[in-house]
Amino acid sequence: MANIKSAQKRIRVTEAKTLRNKMIKSALKTKIKKFEVAVDAKNAEDAKAAYIEASKALDMAASKGVIHKNKAANKKSKLAVKLNALNA
Repeated sequence: MANIKSAQKRIRVTEAKTLRNKMIKSALKTKIKKFEVAVDAKNAEDAKAAYIEASKALDMAASKGVIHKNKAANKKSKLAVKLNALNA
């Protein structure tokens, strides 16, 4: 355990940020999985709605710094390809 006051604060802040990041990442993974399930079921309506949700979650995670913005863009692109393949 740290003895210096600023180091103790850094530990507290890091724990809080870690919890927030875990929460955001978990929600993101859930929304992406929802999209994958809709695509596997070949349900275009649900897949489109789930894509919009997942896309929004990816943008939010990137803006919060939980994931890199390029990773979010790549993931959105891959999801869009799956959605378009379903519609074609």
